[in-house]
Amino acid sequence: MGVGTMKALIITDGTESIKSAALLIKETLTGFKSDICQAKDFIGNELLSSDVFFIGCEDPSPSSFAFLEQMLSHINLSPRKCGIFSNKDKTNKYLKKILKDCEAVISEPLLFNKDTLNKKTLNKWLKDFKK
Repeated sequence: MGVGTMKALIITDGTESIKSAALLIKETLTGFKSDICQAKDFIGNELLSSDVFFIGCEDPSPSSFAFLEQMLSHINLSPRKCGIFSNKDKTNKYLKKILKDCEAVISEPLLFNKDTLNKKTLNKWLKDFKK
């Protein structure tokens, strides 16, 4: 595939901190056509057409993730790469757990705060997705 033809989907809970992180991921993920989708608006087909995907939320088990959780337990996304991100360690553990059954290749979770969320940190985290 040529540059810019790879597709990335970023699914968020819509909270401000996660939305900011998603926008920075989208900016930093060069060579991809990236879309950001709030989980409450997620219908599923967006994920199937993506080469890589990212999921982020602030707190474990947000109500908007109910459909996403159900879908991930019934779909095989192997060998797609998935990045999970949050500003809370317990939330990254929750995200890892809901992805277990779909067999996506999960990168090391991104745990961030307002001081560590920058393009340098993201470039390092995203390097495996750009391969």
